[in-house]
Amino acid sequence: MTTSLCRDMTSSLQEVIESRVSVNHFLPDQSLADNTISTLVHLATKAPSAYNLQNWRFIAVRSNEAKMRLKAAAMGQQKVVDAAVTFIVCGVLQAHRGLGTVLQASVEACIMPQGTVDAWVAQAAAAHEGNTELQRDEAVRSASLAAMTLMLAAEGMGLGSCPMSGFDPAALALEFQLADTEFPVMLVAVGYPVAGNWPQKPRKPIAHVLTIV
Repeated sequence: MTTSLCRDMTSSLQEVIESRVSVNHFLPDQSLADNTISTLVHLATKAPSAYNLQNWRFIAVRSNEAKMRLKAAAMGQQKVVDAAVTFIVCGVLQAHRGLGTVLQASVEACIMPQGTVDAWVAQAAAAHEGNTELQRDEAVRSASLAAMTLMLAAEGMGLGSCPMSGFDPAALALEFQLADTEFPVMLVAVGYPVAGNWPQKPRKPIAHVLTIV
């Protein structure tokens, strides 16, 4: 890859990060096609996760009927109705139990040897089995990284997004029939922003948040 191409890609990514805002007001009655939704989730799953557990799941709430059910579980927030789609980003517990199957694709792609996969599976089992606190912590980390990746992907596609933590987890889990091993980490509303949303709000000075040792 040439230096100029690397510079162009870095510049483009920086522009996406610099321009991203949390959109509070979306154009209503807009939709996203299945392939666009699939692309957003495909890119979201490029986020990292411990042992490559991929301990996340995404529910794309797009139909009007599902949006109204989501609104009821999301403190009545109108943005989940106006947004083209709102993703329920879920964390998955007990993901270590399926790790061997997940990593087999890396063996078949000649990325990891079987011995390394076997060692990872053993390590993950020793750390995670019976440790629900660690399982939940890892699921929250993974789902959060995936949600941020999804938001940057949306920005890069010319869409707006907003992460949302205002919801009733129990009501949402019941309404959307989450498995016992799944729990909602956050909502990510995605769609077409109306004019007049706030610009990106100023951040703290770097000197206040960075220590170099």
